[in-house]
Amino acid sequence: MIVGSFASTVHGEPRTTRDLDIVIDPTAATLEHLLANIDMDAFYVDPEVAREALRRRSMFNIIDMETAWKVDLVVCKDRAFSREELSRRTEQEIVGVSVPMASAEDTIISKLEWAALGSSDRQLDDVAGILRVRGDSLDTPYIQQWVVALGLDDLWQRARAT
Repeated sequence: MIVGSFASTVHGEPRTTRDLDIVIDPTAATLEHLLANIDMDAFYVDPEVAREALRRRSMFNIIDMETAWKVDLVVCKDRAFSREELSRRTEQEIVGVSVPMASAEDTIISKLEWAALGSSDRQLDDVAGILRVRGDSLDTPYIQQWVVALGLDDLWQRARAT
């Protein structure tokens, strides 16, 4: 499912980004299948980094050698929120293609988590943009439930005040 800045742009206010973030939930076999089918002349990926990302439930990237466009493949974490986020993905149409995308609410929660990790205020700006565009249509009790569970309440309040 697409997450990150692409998701926040679809759900909120547009902004440029340098990469595409996609959550994946592979098994060892499906990861090996993916790695075996990547054209290594056209794309750069380090297979060992990808395997380690699966073991650690972290991320690895694939880079288009012609354009230098980067795709961050984020292995779904083994925790309640991440499983819920993946199960709530929706289909969104982007340039005529239907793609699975994180919901607006889950994008907000994930952006707050990134902000907590010390990323720039850009994460909170993305949250504020979703709030401005989606406003009353958001499932605020759902967001609040996860904000409390993940210890993100201070950042949630800051984003709402922006």
